This record gives sequence, C-alpha cells and structure tokens, in this order.
Amino acid sequence: MLSQSQHYLRIACSLILLLGINPPAVADTNQAFISVLDYGAVGDGQTDCTAAFQRALAAASAAGGGTVLAPRGNYRFAGHLEVPSGVTLKGIWESVPAHNGIRDRGLPKPTDDGTTFLVTENRGKEDGPAFITLTHNSTLKGVVIYYPDQDPAAVPEPYPWAIAMRGKNPAVLAVELLNPYNGIEATGNERHLIRDVQGQPLRRGVLVDAIYDIGRIENVHFNPWWSLKPKLFEWQQKNGEAFIFGRSDWQYVFNTFCFGYNIGYNFVATKAGVCNGNFLGIGADDCFTALQVDRCAPMGLLISNGEFVSFHGPDPTMVRVGAENQGSVRFVNCAFWGPCNQIAKIAGTGTVGFSDCIFMQWDHNREDRHALDVESGTVLVRGCEFQMNRPQIRLGEKVRRAVIADNVINGKLRVTNQSGKSLALDSNISDEPRPAK
Repeated sequence: MLSQSQHYLRIACSLILLLGINPPAVADTNQAFISVLDYGAVGDGQTDCTAAFQRALAAASAAGGGTVLAPRGNYRFAGHLEVPSGVTLKGIWESVPAHNGIRDRGLPKPTDDGTTFLVTENRGKEDGPAFITLTHNSTLKGVVIYYPDQDPAAVPEPYPWAIAMRGKNPAVLAVELLNPYNGIEATGNERHLIRDVQGQPLRRGVLVDAIYDIGRIENVHFNPWWSLKPKLFEWQQKNGEAFIFGRSDWQYVFNTFCFGYNIGYNFVATKAGVCNGNFLGIGADDCFTALQVDRCAPMGLLISNGEFVSFHGPDPTMVRVGAENQGSVRFVNCAFWGPCNQIAKIAGTGTVGFSDCIFMQWDHNREDRHALDVESGTVLVRGCEFQMNRPQIRLGEKVRRAVIADNVINGKLRVTNQSGKSLALDSNISDEPRPAK
C-alpha cells in the first residue's frame, strides 16, 4: 500500500516522462562540495581571493577531502594557493576551454565566461612560489589561468610557475594555461597526470624531473592563441621551451603538440638524472629545433607517430642529439617536413634510430646539406623514405657503426662515409638504373 506522498511522487514522475521534461539534477549527498563564495571569495576581478580560497580548501581538508567549487567568475589573486591532500579545486569547465585570438580577432576574452583565475603575485620574479601547488591526491580542474598584467605586444614579464605538482598522484585536468611565463612544474612527485591542457606558456610549458614512478601527460597542446604579436612571439621563439624532461622513469606522453618555440621537446640531464619513456603521437611545428636530446637514459626514448616541422631560426633542424648523449633514441613512423637546413644533427656515443620515417624536406638553401648529419655514435636508418633528390646521410669521422638499409630514395643514393668504418648499406631502392646482368 503506497503512502499519500509516494502516490503523488509516482504521479509526478509519470507526468515528467509523459511530457518529456528533463528532471532536475539531484546533488550527490555522498560528495562533499564546498563553494568558495561561502568563504568570502568574490568573482568580480578586483577582490583579492587568496585567503578566501585557502579557507575553503582548508575546510575541505578538515572534512576528510572533497571538492572546492569556484563558480563562474573572475577571481583575482595577490598570493598563492596550496591544494591539500585529497582535495579538488574545480571550476565550471568539464572540458578544456579555449580563448584563441582574444587580442587580435575580437573573440571572447578569458574573463567573459567560465572560471578564470587572475594571477598577479611576483610579477617580474621567476623564483617565487608557484601560484597553485598540488599535493598528495589533489587535483586542479576546469579553470583558466590568466596573467592580466602580461602585455601581448611586449617582451613577457617573468613569473613563477603557474602550477607545481608534488606528492603522489597530483592531477591537472581540463585547464587552460592562457599566458603564463612558466606553466606546469611536475618535479619530485609520483604518478602525475596532466591531461587536456592547452594555452600559450611563454617561457616553459611543462617541466618534468625527479620522477621515479610513472608520470603521464596526455592531450596537451601549446599554441600561440593568446598573442602572435611580433615582439612577444619572436621572444618566445628565441627563448621558449614547450616540454622539458629531466629524470623520469617510465614517462608516458600521448597526443601533445607545440607551436612556435625555440625547442619543442628538450631532454636534459639534471642532478636527479635523465629520462626514459614512451612518446606517442607528439608534434612540434615552427620550432627552431623540434626535439633536442642533450642526454637520455640507456633504456631509451621511444618516439612513435611523431610529426616535426622546423623552418625558422639560425639553423632550423628537426632533431638534435648532443655530444654528451650515451643513451638510445628511436624514431618510428615519424614524419619530418618544412624547409629546414637538415632533418637531424647527431653526436654523442649513443644509438639513434629512424625506422619507417618520412623525410620530406631539407637543404633549404641548397648548400648540399645532408638530411641526416651524423657526427658520432651509432645510427640505424631502415625502411625510411627520402622524398627529395638531395644528399641523404653523412657519417662523420667518429661514427662507430651505421646500418642504412631498405630505404626508398628519390633520385640518386648519396651517403657520405667519412668514418673509415665499413657500414651495412643494403637493399636501398633509388631511381638509379641498375646495371644489366
């Protein structure tokens, strides 16, 4: 037997279904949501919200964790924040927003919609605390980080990192780094997750170092959506680094992209060590050097399905491997194009391999540059396609070993061997006529 209230509820539900009305969303009573507005935050773009946000984050931590919600608004910060363990700081965006061309094409500004954090602390100083520090199991999601005092037509002002990731399992999800000087500093943590992030970090995009348990970076795209004005963009191309990798054990990087930096992907040696990892579907466009390896781990960098383009700068080159490298770097099914000087300049004592790759353009100024200029170490070039009828490979005096096999050559095979060593040169298909039997 239904009670009277149950009877009326059944009638109401029937009417909702009959009329096609969407029922109102019901809050999950098991989820702790705390609004920053209840702790004194004002999203008017003028009020300093640092203390109010930190009070809300502390309240969530005291409750055992949960989500601190920053509703639609423009929140100004004269200070910095720390997100406690087990707490999520969340804006309204469920997918990463975009504000491309806001200065040049009259499109919406970052303060027109959504949840925007206006950062003002430490203007002109790079060595201060990060604006937001994530800790153990904490998350930042669904916000735009914007530096309103940054001039889109001038050399950028230094600022500290927008986000620092610490502890175990910190996460940055669906965040737009619209115009920070330094983006995300992911060092000294375990199992970081950076997913669905885009924007225009001006000096550094993401720095990874001192990672001893698998880090993950997915769907991160850095484009000059905020400003392409000549003074700022020229500075970015001379000084910017999109992705920097120091010590990281089993780093996973998937579907990342950058445009308009001095170096797209930079693998460096730090006090903590060097990087090994799996890099799938990565890209760099209009970078002076698309990918640079100063040093990497002996177990290698595995780079698959990459796309790299270089055509500006003093010596536009897709890949550089430095003289200190002792590790292994493998490019598989990657494409290289753009009117560059050379595809790769390789040194060091390690091994660099290209397999099933496409080399489309090089020797832009017709200086008889080789696509692959190998100064030393070991090189493997197998199953690749050289699309231009220009010199393909130079092996310098310090080259230890070389295997060049099963490649498709446009025009004449031109391999310059200055190493004095024998090399495996076999089954390459060129346009040269074969001698009659």
